Amino acid sequence: MDFRLEFTPKTFPVTINHQHTLMLMGSCFTENIGDKLLVHKFELLQNPNGILFNPVSVKEAFENYIVNKVITEKDLFFLNEGYHSWQHHSRFSGVTAQHAVTKINTSTQQAHSYLKTADWIIITYGSAWVYELTENATNAIVGNVAANNHKAPANWFNRRLLTNKEVCGIVNETVDKLQQFNPNLKIIFTISPVRHLREGFIENNRSKAALVHAVHTATEQFKNVFYFPAYELVIDDLRDYRFYAEDMVHPNYAATNYVWEKFVGACIDEPSQQLMQQINEINAAVYHKAFNPDSAPHQAFKKKYLEKIKVMQQKFPYMNLSAEIKSFS
Repeated sequence: MDFRLEFTPKTFPVTINHQHTLMLMGSCFTENIGDKLLVHKFELLQNPNGILFNPVSVKEAFENYIVNKVITEKDLFFLNEGYHSWQHHSRFSGVTAQHAVTKINTSTQQAHSYLKTADWIIITYGSAWVYELTENATNAIVGNVAANNHKAPANWFNRRLLTNKEVCGIVNETVDKLQQFNPNLKIIFTISPVRHLREGFIENNRSKAALVHAVHTATEQFKNVFYFPAYELVIDDLRDYRFYAEDMVHPNYAATNYVWEKFVGACIDEPSQQLMQQINEINAAVYHKAFNPDSAPHQAFKKKYLEKIKVMQQKFPYMNLSAEIKSFS
Protein backbone atom coordinates (compact mmCIF):
# COMPACT_ATOMS: atom_id res chain seq x y z
CA MET A 1 0.00 0.00 0.00
CA ASP A 2 1.28 3.48 -0.92
CA PHE A 3 1.04 6.11 1.80
CA ARG A 4 2.34 9.02 -0.27
CA LEU A 5 2.73 10.11 -3.87
CA GLU A 6 6.37 10.46 -4.86
CA PHE A 7 7.53 12.31 -7.91
CA THR A 8 10.93 12.78 -9.50
CA PRO A 9 11.65 15.99 -11.43
CA LYS A 10 12.62 15.55 -15.05
CA THR A 11 16.30 15.91 -15.94
CA PHE A 12 17.05 19.38 -17.29
CA PRO A 13 17.91 19.64 -21.02
CA VAL A 14 21.21 21.26 -19.99
CA THR A 15 22.87 20.35 -16.71
CA ILE A 16 25.48 21.58 -14.26
CA ASN A 17 29.00 20.17 -14.13
CA HIS A 18 32.07 20.76 -11.97
CA GLN A 19 33.65 23.15 -14.45
CA HIS A 20 30.70 25.55 -14.22
CA THR A 21 30.58 28.54 -11.90
CA LEU A 22 27.38 29.11 -9.94
CA MET A 23 25.84 32.01 -8.06
CA LEU A 24 23.10 31.37 -5.52
CA MET A 25 20.67 34.06 -4.41
CA GLY A 26 17.68 34.18 -2.13
CA SER A 27 16.25 32.65 0.99
CA CYS A 28 17.86 30.57 3.73
CA PHE A 29 16.86 27.43 1.80
CA THR A 30 19.27 28.60 -0.92
CA GLU A 31 22.11 28.32 1.54
CA ASN A 32 21.16 24.75 2.48
CA ILE A 33 21.64 23.70 -1.15
CA GLY A 34 24.66 25.98 -1.56
CA ASP A 35 26.45 24.40 1.40
CA LYS A 36 25.98 20.96 -0.14
CA LEU A 37 27.34 22.18 -3.49
CA LEU A 38 30.40 23.58 -1.70
CA VAL A 39 31.03 20.29 0.09
CA HIS A 40 30.96 18.57 -3.30
CA LYS A 41 33.56 20.99 -4.67
CA PHE A 42 31.43 23.11 -7.01
CA GLU A 43 32.65 26.66 -7.51
CA LEU A 44 30.03 29.13 -6.34
CA LEU A 45 29.28 32.51 -4.84
CA GLN A 46 26.46 32.54 -2.33
CA ASN A 47 24.15 35.41 -1.34
CA PRO A 48 26.43 38.45 -1.78
CA ASN A 49 23.75 40.56 -0.03
CA GLY A 50 23.02 37.93 2.57
CA ILE A 51 19.70 36.10 2.79
CA LEU A 52 16.94 37.75 0.73
CA PHE A 53 13.32 36.66 0.70
CA ASN A 54 11.32 38.81 -1.69
CA PRO A 55 11.73 39.28 -5.48
CA VAL A 56 12.11 43.07 -5.23
CA SER A 57 15.21 42.84 -3.05
CA VAL A 58 16.68 40.10 -5.25
CA LYS A 59 16.18 42.25 -8.36
CA GLU A 60 17.72 45.31 -6.71
CA ALA A 61 20.71 43.29 -5.57
CA PHE A 62 21.39 42.06 -9.10
CA GLU A 63 21.02 45.60 -10.44
CA ASN A 64 23.67 46.74 -7.99
CA TYR A 65 26.04 43.96 -9.02
CA ILE A 66 25.59 44.74 -12.71
CA VAL A 67 26.57 48.41 -12.30
CA ASN A 68 29.05 47.62 -9.51
CA LYS A 69 27.35 50.10 -7.19
CA VAL A 70 29.59 51.70 -4.56
CA ILE A 71 27.90 52.89 -1.37
CA THR A 72 29.07 55.41 1.22
CA GLU A 73 28.35 55.88 4.90
CA LYS A 74 25.46 58.17 3.91
CA ASP A 75 23.60 55.12 2.55
CA LEU A 76 23.45 53.46 5.98
CA PHE A 77 21.32 54.01 9.06
CA PHE A 78 22.10 53.61 12.75
CA LEU A 79 19.95 51.41 14.99
CA ASN A 80 20.57 49.26 18.07
CA GLU A 81 24.24 50.19 18.29
CA GLY A 82 24.99 49.21 14.71
CA TYR A 83 25.07 50.56 11.15
CA HIS A 84 22.85 48.81 8.63
CA SER A 85 21.81 48.81 4.96
CA TRP A 86 18.18 48.54 3.93
CA GLN A 87 19.29 46.36 0.99
CA HIS A 88 21.40 43.89 2.94
CA HIS A 89 21.10 41.18 5.55
CA SER A 90 22.38 41.96 9.04
CA ARG A 91 25.57 39.98 8.38
CA PHE A 92 26.67 43.09 6.48
CA SER A 93 25.96 45.41 9.40
CA GLY A 94 28.85 46.86 11.37
CA VAL A 95 29.71 48.44 14.70
CA THR A 96 31.13 51.31 12.65
CA ALA A 97 29.78 52.74 9.42
CA GLN A 98 33.11 52.23 7.66
CA HIS A 99 33.16 48.57 8.65
CA ALA A 100 29.72 48.02 7.09
CA VAL A 101 30.58 50.02 3.96
CA THR A 102 33.76 48.00 3.43
CA LYS A 103 31.95 44.68 3.74
CA ILE A 104 29.16 45.74 1.36
CA ASN A 105 31.39 47.25 -1.33
CA THR A 106 33.81 44.32 -1.25
CA SER A 107 30.95 41.86 -1.68
CA THR A 108 29.36 43.89 -4.50
CA GLN A 109 32.67 44.10 -6.36
CA GLN A 110 33.16 40.35 -6.03
CA ALA A 111 29.60 39.69 -7.25
CA HIS A 112 30.06 42.07 -10.21
CA SER A 113 33.18 40.24 -11.38
CA TYR A 114 31.70 36.81 -10.74
CA LEU A 115 28.44 37.55 -12.54
CA LYS A 116 30.25 38.49 -15.74
CA THR A 117 31.30 34.92 -16.41
CA ALA A 118 28.96 32.82 -14.23
CA ASP A 119 27.39 29.83 -15.96
CA TRP A 120 24.40 29.37 -13.66
CA ILE A 121 22.36 31.36 -11.17
CA ILE A 122 20.01 29.63 -8.75
CA ILE A 123 17.40 32.03 -7.39
CA THR A 124 15.17 30.97 -4.52
CA TYR A 125 12.25 33.21 -3.62
CA GLY A 126 10.77 32.94 -0.14
CA SER A 127 7.84 35.34 -0.05
CA ALA A 128 5.88 37.83 -2.14
CA TRP A 129 5.18 39.84 1.00
CA VAL A 130 7.25 43.02 1.17
CA TYR A 131 7.91 45.55 3.91
CA GLU A 132 7.90 49.04 2.46
CA LEU A 133 9.62 51.82 4.36
CA THR A 134 7.47 54.59 5.81
CA GLU A 135 8.24 58.19 6.72
CA ASN A 136 9.15 56.96 10.21
CA ALA A 137 12.11 54.92 8.99
CA THR A 138 15.60 56.36 9.41
CA ASN A 139 17.50 57.36 6.26
CA ALA A 140 14.99 55.75 3.97
CA ILE A 141 13.14 56.51 0.74
CA VAL A 142 9.43 56.13 1.50
CA GLY A 143 7.99 53.18 -0.40
CA ASN A 144 11.28 51.39 -0.94
CA VAL A 145 11.33 47.73 0.06
CA ALA A 146 13.49 46.64 2.97
CA ALA A 147 15.52 43.51 2.32
CA ASN A 148 15.84 43.02 6.07
CA ASN A 149 13.96 44.67 8.92
CA HIS A 150 16.98 44.78 11.26
CA LYS A 151 14.59 44.58 14.25
CA ALA A 152 13.38 48.12 13.57
CA PRO A 153 10.07 49.40 15.03
CA ALA A 154 6.91 48.16 13.31
CA ASN A 155 5.80 51.67 12.34
CA TRP A 156 8.84 51.97 10.09
CA PHE A 157 7.19 49.54 7.64
CA ASN A 158 4.07 49.04 5.58
CA ARG A 159 3.47 45.35 4.97
CA ARG A 160 2.04 44.54 1.53
CA LEU A 161 1.49 41.49 -0.68
CA LEU A 162 2.78 42.07 -4.20
CA THR A 163 0.16 41.49 -6.89
CA ASN A 164 0.57 38.68 -9.40
CA LYS A 165 1.21 41.25 -12.10
CA GLU A 166 3.91 42.94 -10.02
CA VAL A 167 5.69 39.68 -9.26
CA CYS A 168 5.64 38.62 -12.92
CA GLY A 169 7.04 41.99 -13.97
CA ILE A 170 9.79 41.89 -11.34
CA VAL A 171 10.86 38.34 -12.22
CA ASN A 172 10.87 39.04 -15.96
CA GLU A 173 12.86 42.24 -15.46
CA THR A 174 15.37 40.35 -13.33
CA VAL A 175 15.91 37.70 -16.00
CA ASP A 176 16.13 40.25 -18.80
CA LYS A 177 18.78 42.34 -17.05
CA LEU A 178 20.84 39.32 -16.06
CA GLN A 179 20.86 37.84 -19.54
CA GLN A 180 21.71 41.18 -21.12
CA PHE A 181 24.68 41.49 -18.78
CA ASN A 182 25.76 37.87 -19.29
CA PRO A 183 24.18 36.33 -22.42
CA ASN A 184 25.55 32.86 -21.60
CA LEU A 185 23.86 32.75 -18.21
CA LYS A 186 21.42 29.98 -17.34
CA ILE A 187 18.96 30.50 -14.48
CA ILE A 188 17.24 28.03 -12.18
CA PHE A 189 14.31 29.30 -10.12
CA THR A 190 13.10 27.57 -7.00
CA ILE A 191 10.51 28.49 -4.39
CA SER A 192 11.52 28.00 -0.78
CA PRO A 193 9.47 25.37 1.09
CA VAL A 194 9.98 27.40 4.28
CA ARG A 195 6.51 28.49 5.39
CA HIS A 196 6.21 32.20 6.22
CA LEU A 197 3.48 31.72 8.79
CA ARG A 198 4.05 35.03 10.53
CA GLU A 199 2.06 36.41 7.59
CA GLY A 200 -0.69 33.85 8.22
CA PHE A 201 -1.60 30.46 6.74
CA ILE A 202 -3.78 31.79 3.93
CA GLU A 203 -1.47 34.73 3.30
CA ASN A 204 1.53 32.39 2.99
CA ASN A 205 -0.27 30.29 0.38
CA ARG A 206 -1.27 33.37 -1.61
CA SER A 207 2.35 34.49 -1.54
CA LYS A 208 3.74 31.14 -2.70
CA ALA A 209 1.12 30.92 -5.46
CA ALA A 210 2.16 34.33 -6.83
CA LEU A 211 5.81 33.28 -6.86
CA VAL A 212 5.13 29.92 -8.52
CA HIS A 213 3.03 31.59 -11.22
CA ALA A 214 5.67 34.24 -11.91
CA VAL A 215 8.65 31.92 -12.24
CA HIS A 216 6.74 29.55 -14.53
CA THR A 217 5.79 32.51 -16.68
CA ALA A 218 9.48 33.40 -16.93
CA THR A 219 10.45 29.85 -17.95
CA GLU A 220 7.96 30.09 -20.78
CA GLN A 221 9.14 33.50 -21.99
CA PHE A 222 12.93 33.17 -21.77
CA LYS A 223 15.50 30.69 -23.00
CA ASN A 224 17.81 28.97 -20.53
CA VAL A 225 15.45 29.62 -17.61
CA PHE A 226 14.33 26.58 -15.61
CA TYR A 227 12.29 25.65 -12.57
CA PHE A 228 13.29 23.12 -9.92
CA PRO A 229 10.34 22.06 -7.72
CA ALA A 230 11.90 22.22 -4.25
CA TYR A 231 8.63 23.64 -2.90
CA GLU A 232 6.49 20.87 -4.37
CA LEU A 233 8.88 18.14 -3.20
CA VAL A 234 8.38 19.17 0.41
CA ILE A 235 4.74 20.31 0.31
CA ASP A 236 3.27 17.69 -2.05
CA ASP A 237 5.70 14.77 -2.01
CA LEU A 238 6.95 14.54 1.60
CA ARG A 239 3.80 16.27 2.86
CA ASP A 240 4.25 15.52 6.56
CA TYR A 241 5.17 17.52 9.66
CA ARG A 242 7.82 14.93 10.56
CA PHE A 243 9.90 16.48 7.75
CA TYR A 244 9.88 19.87 9.48
CA ALA A 245 12.01 21.21 12.30
CA GLU A 246 10.52 21.83 15.73
CA ASP A 247 9.25 25.25 14.64
CA MET A 248 7.04 23.46 12.05
CA VAL A 249 8.20 26.07 9.53
CA HIS A 250 11.64 25.04 8.27
CA PRO A 251 12.27 21.71 6.50
CA ASN A 252 14.49 19.49 8.63
CA TYR A 253 17.70 17.66 7.75
CA ALA A 254 15.91 14.68 6.20
CA ALA A 255 13.73 16.90 3.99
CA THR A 256 16.67 19.01 2.85
CA ASN A 257 18.64 15.89 1.96
CA TYR A 258 15.67 14.52 0.03
CA VAL A 259 15.40 17.72 -2.02
CA TRP A 260 19.17 17.70 -2.55
CA GLU A 261 19.07 14.15 -3.94
CA LYS A 262 16.33 15.14 -6.38
CA PHE A 263 18.28 18.28 -7.34
CA VAL A 264 21.38 16.24 -8.11
CA GLY A 265 19.41 13.84 -10.28
CA ALA A 266 17.66 16.57 -12.26
CA CYS A 267 20.25 19.33 -12.50
CA ILE A 268 23.75 17.82 -12.39
CA ASP A 269 25.27 15.76 -15.22
CA GLU A 270 26.15 12.09 -14.84
CA PRO A 271 29.97 12.43 -14.85
CA SER A 272 29.75 15.03 -12.08
CA GLN A 273 27.43 12.79 -10.08
CA GLN A 274 30.03 10.01 -10.29
CA LEU A 275 32.73 12.44 -9.22
CA MET A 276 30.55 13.54 -6.29
CA GLN A 277 30.55 9.96 -5.03
CA GLN A 278 34.36 9.98 -4.96
CA ILE A 279 34.30 13.33 -3.16
CA ASN A 280 31.88 11.90 -0.59
CA GLU A 281 34.36 9.13 0.14
CA ILE A 282 37.16 11.65 0.63
CA ASN A 283 34.97 13.86 2.82
CA ALA A 284 34.16 10.86 5.02
CA ALA A 285 37.87 10.14 5.33
CA VAL A 286 38.64 13.77 6.24
CA TYR A 287 36.11 13.71 9.08
CA HIS A 288 37.20 10.30 10.31
CA LYS A 289 38.42 10.50 13.92
CA ALA A 290 41.30 8.13 14.61
CA PHE A 291 41.45 6.38 17.99
CA ASN A 292 45.25 6.56 17.80
CA PRO A 293 46.43 9.17 15.25
CA ASP A 294 50.06 8.06 15.55
CA SER A 295 49.41 4.38 14.88
CA ALA A 296 50.81 2.67 11.81
CA PRO A 297 47.32 1.79 10.43
CA HIS A 298 46.22 5.41 10.62
CA GLN A 299 49.40 6.61 8.92
CA ALA A 300 48.75 4.11 6.15
CA PHE A 301 45.15 5.36 5.97
CA LYS A 302 46.38 8.96 5.54
CA LYS A 303 48.92 7.95 2.89
CA LYS A 304 46.27 6.06 0.95
CA TYR A 305 43.90 9.02 0.82
CA LEU A 306 46.64 11.54 0.15
CA GLU A 307 47.56 9.57 -2.97
CA LYS A 308 43.88 9.37 -3.99
CA ILE A 309 43.42 13.11 -3.61
CA LYS A 310 46.60 13.93 -5.55
CA VAL A 311 45.46 11.70 -8.41
CA MET A 312 42.06 13.40 -8.37
CA GLN A 313 43.69 16.87 -8.34
CA GLN A 314 45.77 15.98 -11.40
CA LYS A 315 42.75 14.59 -13.20
CA PHE A 316 40.48 17.52 -12.28
CA PRO A 317 42.80 20.56 -11.97
CA TYR A 318 39.84 22.97 -11.86
CA MET A 319 38.84 21.64 -8.43
CA ASN A 320 40.43 23.08 -5.31
CA LEU A 321 41.52 20.17 -3.13
CA SER A 322 44.22 22.01 -1.20
CA ALA A 323 42.42 21.68 2.14
CA GLU A 324 42.03 17.93 1.68
CA ILE A 325 45.69 17.54 0.69
CA LYS A 326 46.71 19.49 3.78
CA SER A 327 44.47 17.33 5.95
CA PHE A 328 46.34 14.16 5.00
CA SER A 329 49.85 15.58 4.64
